[in-house]
This record gives sequence, structure tokens and C-alpha cells, in this order.
Amino acid sequence: MKIFSAPQIKKWDSFSIENQRISSLQLMERAAQSCVKWFLENFESKSSFAVFCGFGNNGGDGFAIARLLYSKGFDVTVFTGKNEKFSEDALINFQRCSDISGIEILDFEKVGSFVFKDNSVLIDALFGIGLNRNVEGEIAGLIEFLNKLPFPGISIDIPSGLMADEMISENAVVFKADETLTFQTWKKSMLHPETGIFCGNIHLMDIFLSDEFTSQEETDDFVIGEKLIHKVYKMRNEFSHKGTYGKTTIAAGSFGKIGASVLATKAALKSGSGLTFTLAPKCGYEILQTNCPEAMFIDGGENKVVNFDFEENSVIGIGPGLGTDSDTQISFLNFLVRISKPLVIDADALNILSKNPDAIKLIPKNSIITPHPKEFERLFGKTENSFERLKLARQKAKDLQIYIVLKDHHTQIITPENKVYYNITGNSGMAKGGSGDALLGIITSLLAQNYTPENAAVFGVWLHGKAGDFAAEKFSKEAMLASDLIAEIGTVFNYLN
Repeated sequence: MKIFSAPQIKKWDSFSIENQRISSLQLMERAAQSCVKWFLENFESKSSFAVFCGFGNNGGDGFAIARLLYSKGFDVTVFTGKNEKFSEDALINFQRCSDISGIEILDFEKVGSFVFKDNSVLIDALFGIGLNRNVEGEIAGLIEFLNKLPFPGISIDIPSGLMADEMISENAVVFKADETLTFQTWKKSMLHPETGIFCGNIHLMDIFLSDEFTSQEETDDFVIGEKLIHKVYKMRNEFSHKGTYGKTTIAAGSFGKIGASVLATKAALKSGSGLTFTLAPKCGYEILQTNCPEAMFIDGGENKVVNFDFEENSVIGIGPGLGTDSDTQISFLNFLVRISKPLVIDADALNILSKNPDAIKLIPKNSIITPHPKEFERLFGKTENSFERLKLARQKAKDLQIYIVLKDHHTQIITPENKVYYNITGNSGMAKGGSGDALLGIITSLLAQNYTPENAAVFGVWLHGKAGDFAAEKFSKEAMLASDLIAEIGTVFNYLN
């Protein structure tokens, strides 16, 4: 799914209005109807709605929603400002609400003395995606007041106070939504931790904007959706053999950290690798052979890996639990000098590179690196926030001609061509040791199966997150383990098939 900026979405609206031969007011009605349908599905008829409407088109959506909710039998109160100039469509919907005697319309200043019912629901329709500055004055005070109320809060299109495409300032006032009903596509700020935290659960409302515009309009930002995954995913050919699906080698583990090599190896096996090898120290031999009997062991040293000799023609994933011992560092850096084919690099292999910054340029072109934010900072430098981090990642991916999997709540895959794919599978139950080891194994296995580096990264991250979602559903976010995630990889393939 393409992510469009606020100006592009405005163009999308205009294009749809012109080509579908509808009015902007009719498009606003579509948006309101899609939201009301969601409210009907998610709230009981006895719910009481307090709708807070601004003066632009987001406020117009709010007025239309209030009217439609009232027509469905709900108790509705509208709050708005006085002596303000509404947008043309907002004014029409304000007047339509005013004509209904059963809808009480109050000024914002009355909210402090208003007696909210116990079954109240707050609807935020104050500011939409056109906001380009901090909210101040009376509206800022209103938002702060609403954030203290103990009722569910629903934002229309975007929580008021957020900007669609940018980071907010440290002191910004933003409505804290439990749910956000956003129109047609994700907004970039919903996908970054500093801003997405205000959105709660996000629901896409299809208001049937033009598909023609979507196909024609260019963007470098995408959300990984199942439509894309079905295009990427390669179903297995019945007339195939183990050699069809490549050779994967996992270089991982050291004394006390053999579990990392087990998890990475199991994930590679479960992801479809034809032949799988694990290069690890001898101290992990029995553990690996017992836990991963389908994989073959390669001796990498006594208690640490110091011998980076790999099975010929295999794709190599390297780093989990490797340690940063000086001998391991020297051997790994010497290996980088010799290797020219793409690698998948994670964890301690990235930490070794951060200790030897001149060696970063030795990463083979088209390799995939999978840093979490701290590893990225150690590699490339500190940034102020995730928006700045992504900007730097785009530059580094281009300069080094590599793919960067920037792990986060919504992991981003950055390509050398400057494209960014945001992943929306996964959950907080995956915030545990071992999850990253599993991701390394999955991506390496897919690369060995002749997925392109871009597709291996995109599919691998989605697959990893989806397996985590199935594991959380089965075991809970608190109790699920990385090994549970790996066990659910098969469930994801069944789901795809």
C-alpha cells in the first residue's frame, strides 16, 4: 500500500471528486458514513457521543458523523467554537446539525461544566491532516482536558495535534486516541513511535478514492500489505528437491550464547531453506545437533567462532550471539575482505563493525543489515528521533548500496533506491531476547531460496511479525517466546496458501 503525504492526499481527493463526478460534500458524507458504520459495529446503542468539531473539513466530518449517529438513535452532543469561519463544507454540515433539535451544540468553553454520562464516547474531529503547526490557546487547553477524561477517545483521520508527515515538537499538545479511523491509507506519523503512540488502534476507512490516482501517483513510502506479500511469495513447485531451495549458513553463537544459534537455525529451517548449516563453536555441538537435527554443524572454534569458512554457494547470515572477542573480530573482518556476495548481518557482527567503522564499507553490495535503534546509532551516529534516523538510514542504504532493516515497533526496510517499506505485523510480545535471532534466520533462508534482497527483507519481516501475532494469540504477549514465534512460521505459510 502506498503512503501519500498530506499534499498528495489533498490531490487525491480533488482527483476523485473530478473523475468520479461527485462534490466535495458528497465525499465528506462518504467519510462520515464509513465512520458511523464502524461506530455501529463497535458501540452499544446506549452509548452517548460527544463530538468535538473544528472549523475545517475534519470538523465537517465530525458534524456529519454527529448527524448520522443521531439518525441511528444515539445520544449526541456537539462541541465547537463560536465566531469562527468554517470551511464551506464544514459550514453546511454545521447548519444541518443545527437544524436537528435533538442535537445539542455547545461552545468549547462549556466543556468544563458539562456532565458527561458514564457511557460517553469522545470523538475528536478538531484538526485533520492539514495541520502544520503546534496547537495552541483554547484548543490546546481543550485537548489537555479531554485527555484527562476516563472515556474512550476516537480520532477521525488523525489525532488532533499530529502532523501527517512530520515529527512533533517536544511540548506539542496531541489528543490521545484509543482508536483512529483514518481514511484510505496510513499516514507516515502513525508509523513512528514518537507520534504513533497517540493513535491507538488504527482502522482504515475505505472511502473509495480513485484507484487511477493511486496507480499513477509516485511515492517512495509503502506499508507492507498482504496484497504485496502474495505477489512476493513463491509457492513451492511440486517437482522440486532440496537443492531447489538453496543453502543457508548461520554463523552464530559463543560460549553461553548457543541459544542464539539454535533460534536462528530453527527459523531458517522453518522458513523453507533447502540445506541448512550452522557454523558455531564446538561447545555448542551437542546442543545444536540435539535441537536442530535437520541442520549440519560446521566447526568454527572451541568456545567462540574464529574460523569463518563456509559451505560453498551458501547464503550466510551472521551475528547472533557471536560475541565481540578480539579473535572473533579479527576473523570476521578478514572474512569481510574476502567475501563479495550479499550477506545478512545482525547483532554482534554489527557491533564488531561499529567498533571498526572503517570496515563498514566492506559490507558487500546488496547485503541486508538488521539493526535495532541502538545498533544503528553505534554504526552510523546518534539522531534526535525516528524520523531523523530514517532519513540517515536512507542515506546510508544509498551510499553503501545495502538494504537496512531498521527494527522498531513498525520495522522499516530501506532500499538503496530510497524506498521505505513499513511493516505492520508483529506485537509487543516480540520485545524479548531471541526475536531478532529468528528474524536473521528467516531472512537468510529466503535469500538462499532466490528471493531478491528486497523481497527477502520485506517478506521476511512480514512473516516474522505475522508468526509473532499467531504466537501472541495462542500464548499471550506476556508468555510467548521467540521459540513460539518460530513454531508459528508454518501457520503463516498455511495462512498464505
